[in-house]
Amino acid sequence: QVQLVESGGGTVQAGGSLRLSCTASGSGIFSVNNMGWYRQAPGKQRELVATMGSGGTRTYADAVKGRFTISRDNAKNTVYLQMNSLTPDDTGVYYCNAGGIWTTTMFYRQDYWGEGTLVTVSS
Repeated sequence: QVQLVESGGGTVQAGGSLRLSCTASGSGIFSVNNMGWYRQAPGKQRELVATMGSGGTRTYADAVKGRFTISRDNAKNTVYLQMNSLTPDDTGVYYCNAGGIWTTTMFYRQDYWGEGTLVTVSS
């Protein structure tokens, strides 16, 4: 079984920074193909924020380019999201996503989601 454990959310003033972390845990995990972050603002649909492949390819939503940076520690099966110059529009629940998980006994093709961590940016 695979679990994604997120941390790092909180409340910050506009212009501030936060760093989110997410670790994929489970028996025998040794590689995760894709990890990333999505967010859902109140009353809106969940949207992509940033993703990163195990080889280093990154994708960002236009709204966060130049302000957010996604990175990974493949040895720890952990993905980070450094968020700078935050605005109230960045407020929402941020969800970690992982897909294509290799363990010593199985390959999990499906996507997994964390429970979400709340980010609130005050004006």
